[in-house]
Formats: sequence, structure tokens, C-alpha cells
Amino acid sequence: MGAIESTEGERDPLIVPTQTETSIQPVYSRVYGRRWLVLTLFSLLGFMQGMVWNTWGPIQISAKQAFSFSSTDIAVLVLWGPVGFFPWLLFVWLMDKKGLRASLLLSAFFMVLGSAMRSVPIVDLHLRRWLIHGGQLLNGLAGPTIMSAGPLLSTTWFAPDQRATATAVASLVSYLGSACSFIMGPLLVPAPNGTINAMGFVYSGTISTVTDSYIRDRIQLVLYAEFGMIAVLFAVVLLYFPSRPPMPPSVAAASQRLSYRSSICKLLSNGRFLMIALAYSVPTGVLAGWSGVLDMILTPVNMSQVDAGWVGFWSTVGGCMFGVAMARFADSIRGMLKLILVLMLAGASLAATWFTLTCLTRLTHLPSTKATLYTSCILLGVFINSSIPIFFELFIETVYPVPEGITCGVVTFLSNLFTGLLLFFLTFYFTDTSWLNWCLTGSCVFSLILILMFRESYDRLYLDVFVSV
Repeated sequence: MGAIESTEGERDPLIVPTQTETSIQPVYSRVYGRRWLVLTLFSLLGFMQGMVWNTWGPIQISAKQAFSFSSTDIAVLVLWGPVGFFPWLLFVWLMDKKGLRASLLLSAFFMVLGSAMRSVPIVDLHLRRWLIHGGQLLNGLAGPTIMSAGPLLSTTWFAPDQRATATAVASLVSYLGSACSFIMGPLLVPAPNGTINAMGFVYSGTISTVTDSYIRDRIQLVLYAEFGMIAVLFAVVLLYFPSRPPMPPSVAAASQRLSYRSSICKLLSNGRFLMIALAYSVPTGVLAGWSGVLDMILTPVNMSQVDAGWVGFWSTVGGCMFGVAMARFADSIRGMLKLILVLMLAGASLAATWFTLTCLTRLTHLPSTKATLYTSCILLGVFINSSIPIFFELFIETVYPVPEGITCGVVTFLSNLFTGLLLFFLTFYFTDTSWLNWCLTGSCVFSLILILMFRESYDRLYLDVFVSV
């Protein structure tokens, strides 16, 4: 039998795909090696922003003698960091509409201008005081982008199995900068007469004015060095810092997101998001304010400015290292963010309680030694600081498809709001700082309770794992 050629109508398909199916375009993803350069530049800016913010706390005794600062001045200098978060809606809008490059350039410009203002060598101490305060405020205005854009950068440039690690690096390096200021400040700036500096030498000069002048010169050296490093970073970012790669690294990075207004409304009406936002912002905000005046807290228990510097350094460095390790663990074993946070916050609650009771040794009769204070304080910083990138990843998973910059901008604003409230009350109640320790302990327990009650979900992870397959 011979084959009969089919007609044109017979060759039409029996099942016609719908318009929706035919309009779907495949998503091509690719990761670029330059992502590590972008992450490095962003992290270095975060490092310097944290270092400038924490310039004065570790050398408060020297600054009081050299510039006639009071305890209120030191608290306000630290307070300018949280105050800089009040226009956070503007920076979040800029990130959403113009991309990461535009918002980062603006933040870097504020950092350059602020560090330059602090470095002007004016003899008039009253005018110099106002310039230093203005410079600290401008540096604080860089905070909304530096502290909240890490998850946006990781989603834009990194594959799903590297996102949590990149978020950890980008969001924790600013804390590492503040930790380094605990060491660099006391190392470069001598303490006043009769006190021990970071190298272990006792200053015993007899002419007060000469000692004040020398201390002022050493502080000026620190300010010049910070200004020079920030100026170089600003020039590099101006020459090269792309907003996004040519091709997205994942399905989630290429997906459509909610608009700016819709995102704000959805966040403020989402009870689950508000629950974990408070769980994050209360302990991290209280810890930031507490760390900024750590020298004032440890002075009543006979620990020097240098001891406070080392405690602040190791607690923050330990938190950064442990946070990157836990983020890498979260990348390898997905869907475990809540369990990780429960363990971290439980450890933070125990460490905070231990430290608080140790400081009240007259009532509790617990051994108050340098070793116990070091250990409890360092463990406290390690557990809370390392939880930050895990919290950020849980935020994004919970409220997806809200853009990462908007989500993290809201929670970092809340964190700095609590920091600002704590430092505001400190300007009135700075004679006895034991209440700060109780605030920190209560914030850790409060956060642990909220996380235990939270019901987790992984919407972004589902999109990357199943839709891409």
C-alpha cells in the first residue's frame, strides 16, 4: 500500500498550547568571577563605615582630656550612627529604583565628606567639636545602604548555594571594622597621665598641656588615616562598581518583584515578618549601643580602656567568623534557618545572664575575674553578631517577592531605632550603667521567645530549587 501525503489541516496539532505557556521564556543564569571583586569593594566600604562609627568609644578617656568631651558627648557621637538611619526610606527607594551602584556612591560620598570634616585641624575646640559631630552624622547617613544592601548584593551576583555566605560577608564586615577600632584606637592614641596604654606603658608626664597636645596629635593621625582610606575606596567605586551582572545568577534574581509602595504595605501588614523583625532588631540594636559604650560599662568592674578594647574586638571578630561559618553551613544544608537561630539566641541569653550576674558580684557572690568577664562578654557578641546573616536570609525567604533592599532596610532601621533609644536614655542615666546589662539580657530572652513561636517558610528557595529544575 502506498503512503498518502497528509493534508495541511491534518498537520495541525491536536493540543494547542495556551497563550501563557507559549509566552514563557527560559531563564538563562550565569555567575561571574567579578562577583568577588564587587563583594570585596562593598565589604571594604562597610569595614570603614564601622570603623569610623566606633572611633570615639574605645578612646573615650583620651578624647575627654584632649577635646574636653563629656560622657554625654561620647554617647552622642555613638548616637549619630542610629540617627543617620532616619532617612532610610530615601536610601531604600534609591536602591530599588536606581540600583546598588547609585546608592553606594551616595553613601561613599557621605563617608568621604564626613571623614574630611572630622579631620580639619582647627585650634578652636568648640568649633572642632561641632565638626566632629557633623562628620559622625554624615558617616551615619551611609549606614542604611551599607548595613542593608548585603542580601541584595548576594541575590544579584551569587548563586543560591553561595547566597548566605555572601550575605554573611557583606553584612558582618562593618562590625569587623568597629571591632578593629577597639584595637587601633588604644594602640595609636595614648591614655592620659598615670593610665596604661595598649602597649603596657604608663604615661606619667608632668605638664598637662603637653600631654593633651600629644594625645590630640595622635587622634588627628587616626582621623587622617581613616579619611585617606575612605577617599581611595570612593575613587575605586566611582571607577568600577556595576549595579548588576549581564545575566542573573538564579531564577530568583531574574524574577519580577513587587513595587516600592506595594512592598512597604506588604511588610507592615505581615505579622510573621513583624515578629522576626522584632526578634532581630531588639537584641542587635541593644548590643550595638551597649558595645559602643563598653568602656563605660566595664570601668566599674575594674577593667581598663585597653581591656574593654580587647573584649569588644574578640567578641565582634568571633561573631564575624562564626557567622560566616554558620552561613556556609546554611548554604550546604538548606531549610534550617530557624533551628540555627534558636541555638544562637539560647547561647546569647545564657551568656548575657552570666555577664550581668557577674557584674553584680556584691549581690550574687559570683567570681568576678577578668577571665569570666572576658569569656561571657565574648560569647555574647559571638552569638548575637553571628545571627545577623541568618536573620537576613530568613527575612528574604519569608516575604519573597519583596525586594531584598527594602526588606533589610526596614529591619536595619528598626535595629538602629532601638540603638538610638538605648543611647538616648544613656545621656540621662550614665552614672550607673548596670541597667544596660539587664536590657541586653532581656532583649536576648525576648528574641528567643519570638523565634520559638515563629513559623518558617522558604518561598525563594522553592523557586530556585523546583522552578529552575
